[in-house]
Amino acid sequence: MVVEAHHHRSTLKQKNKPFKSHHATKSALKDIAKGRTARQSTKSPAVSTVTQARLNRRNTQKQVQATKRASLIAATRIFSGIDGAPRIVAIIPLSEDIDTKTCIQALGKCVDEEIHGINEKKNIWTMKTSRFKTSLQFLPVPFARPFAALDAARAADYTLLLLSPTIEVTPAGDTLLRMLQAQGLPTVIAAIPPTTTEYIDAKARPAVLKSLLSFIQYFDPTQRRVFDLSAPADSLNTLRALAEGCPGEVKWRAGRPWVVGESVERGEGGVLKVTGVVRGGRLSPDRLVHIPNHGDYLVSKIMSAPLPRTKHAKPGGMDVEAEPVLLAERVPSSADSLVSTNVADDMANEQTWPTEEEMAGALQGTGEGEVPDAKKGTTPKRIRRIPKGMTEYQASWIVDESEDEDQDENQDGEEQGGGRIDEDEEMVLDDTLDMESERKSVVAFQELDMEEEQKQLTSWRKRSQEEQDAQAFPDEIDTPQDIPARTRFARFRGLRSLRTSPWDPYENLPSDYARIFEFEDFKRTERDMWHELEDNGIEPGRRVTIFIEGVSPEASVPSESPFVIYGLLKHEHKKTVLHFTVQRNTECEGSVRSKDPLILCYGPRRLRVNPVYSHHTRGGGKGANNVHKFERFLWHGTTTVASVYAPIMFGKQPCMLLRETQNPQTPELVAMGTFMNPDTTRIIAKRIILTGHPFKVHKKTATVRYMFFNPDDIQYFKPIQLFTKYGRTGHIRESLGTHGYFKAHFDGPINQMDTVCMSLYKRVYPRWSENWATLGASSGKGDEMEE
Repeated sequence: MVVEAHHHRSTLKQKNKPFKSHHATKSALKDIAKGRTARQSTKSPAVSTVTQARLNRRNTQKQVQATKRASLIAATRIFSGIDGAPRIVAIIPLSEDIDTKTCIQALGKCVDEEIHGINEKKNIWTMKTSRFKTSLQFLPVPFARPFAALDAARAADYTLLLLSPTIEVTPAGDTLLRMLQAQGLPTVIAAIPPTTTEYIDAKARPAVLKSLLSFIQYFDPTQRRVFDLSAPADSLNTLRALAEGCPGEVKWRAGRPWVVGESVERGEGGVLKVTGVVRGGRLSPDRLVHIPNHGDYLVSKIMSAPLPRTKHAKPGGMDVEAEPVLLAERVPSSADSLVSTNVADDMANEQTWPTEEEMAGALQGTGEGEVPDAKKGTTPKRIRRIPKGMTEYQASWIVDESEDEDQDENQDGEEQGGGRIDEDEEMVLDDTLDMESERKSVVAFQELDMEEEQKQLTSWRKRSQEEQDAQAFPDEIDTPQDIPARTRFARFRGLRSLRTSPWDPYENLPSDYARIFEFEDFKRTERDMWHELEDNGIEPGRRVTIFIEGVSPEASVPSESPFVIYGLLKHEHKKTVLHFTVQRNTECEGSVRSKDPLILCYGPRRLRVNPVYSHHTRGGGKGANNVHKFERFLWHGTTTVASVYAPIMFGKQPCMLLRETQNPQTPELVAMGTFMNPDTTRIIAKRIILTGHPFKVHKKTATVRYMFFNPDDIQYFKPIQLFTKYGRTGHIRESLGTHGYFKAHFDGPINQMDTVCMSLYKRVYPRWSENWATLGASSGKGDEMEE
């Protein structure tokens, strides 16, 4: 017997890949190839897809890094070098116990640098830091001076907010932060002033700093810490953030020049000489400059103003000043003028009244001095509507009241010697009228005496007032009884559709529209203006002296705000109708009515305006006729368009509306928003709703009262469509009695509890604006807007 050896199945045996040690080196493979190279297939890519994707990602990251590095160098290049522009820092205290001078001295003490102008009554303090190879320019702002704080932050690269560790921020300080946020905040740095342990315990200091950080992050979420100027290390870090950081760009200032006046002198002939460093965009003498709260002025020339340099070759060294050089001068042929409005020519209006010669010629042409009769067949046919199912013979027996009136008028004319006018009649079947329903709807009408009529009217208006309080119909008004409705609402019109009904934007315009300017294509003008600005003017970063003509002596008087001039772009001095999209401040209490006097702040300007509010169409759509509903109040939680007469401003400029209080230094922030467009054809239609009560109802027909109070008004407003709160639409059929009752027919059955309404529209216009600081330069018009 043969015994076989035990073995496993072959499928369970593991076969390892043999280790090929020979021909593994590059030199061995090169020898085997003997100079031959592997030919790449034309179908297979040179680099695999995975490898190519990895290379693309690396290249994209490299490009992003290069772009960031280039933008950082470009943003900080203006501050580098011996003659570099100083970094402007606005110092804004938010509590009354903060000493701004002590805080700035703490920054200078940490690097042993002297602060120039801190012991003098100046609005600008300067400090050169040799350690960081740059210079700083501080704009200190007194406490509780919101307008000075807004002016300083508008021209600053950094905003140093000083918070108190012991006193909470007051509501005025909270409003100031909201105003700064609405205007556009530059890079924010928060700090607490240097204090001793007697004010705050050292153990409680971290908790205080954490609480203040949580507060400031509500207004600026990018904040990561609050510096403590009591610690030398934090003071040095604060100074390093100011001297070495890259300031963030404020969008509305991009491309716009401004100069912080380091020295302001008055020369001969009322010329104001302002010396400073050009910041922002290029400054051209052909463009106007704006001095906040004072107005726009002409620039005669711009000269260089280099800083004096110290020559160390001479013993002891001495300051040598370079001679100023003329950089640019205004060219009258291409420069902007101070003309901001058109001169209205009343004789250019349409003259419709005929002259005496025209009237005499017309009478001579007729021969007898009378107007000839119209030719037969040229007069329009009169359409008579007959009920459904009735023949023309049956309809001829129906007596029409209007026909009787026409016959009476014709008889009067024949008695006076006038000719008889023959009118052709045309009968049209009206499917909407049902003879049977008309017979049932005829109800005996009974007039009430005046006392009972007044009693029912008072009780009905009381119910209407409750509905107005509930804001069911905010445009609902009561028809006056002492004045005819056709006289009171003579300037109103009826529209079938507010969005699609035609409305000519150039009809019956007020006189102020003859003074403003209109753009043929605003977008194209703005684009061409930016292209032209890139090649002209003085480049940013250069220290210059600007000669401004015609500046009033009050403008050069030192004030709490820093003296800053802003270069205007082309056409920005001309006035037109500006529209701003605004949202009401959630902390603003009380009602804000349209045409209330407010302060409009946008760009470098500050105007006293009476804005008119209108509905904002979502998506910027104008509709078929560019008609927008007028808003009587500025409501919370909605975006509204505010329209004013103001100088033109290009770009998406932020704006805010302030309301003055008894204290001029504590204004109330009403709303904030952005500039939308200067559309002069935007029609702001004020709507009023006249309401009536369905006194008697039968299916689709109702007798309505309290909408009018005499038959003439009913006849005047008869063509306008009616609607009800429950969605029915209809028209006035006929007047009943002498107290303003009328019969109306609707497209469906009407409810006794319903309310009959009629919408009327009228175009409204804003009031002419004026400079905020020019309080006495009123145009003589009241606070009400022009309609």
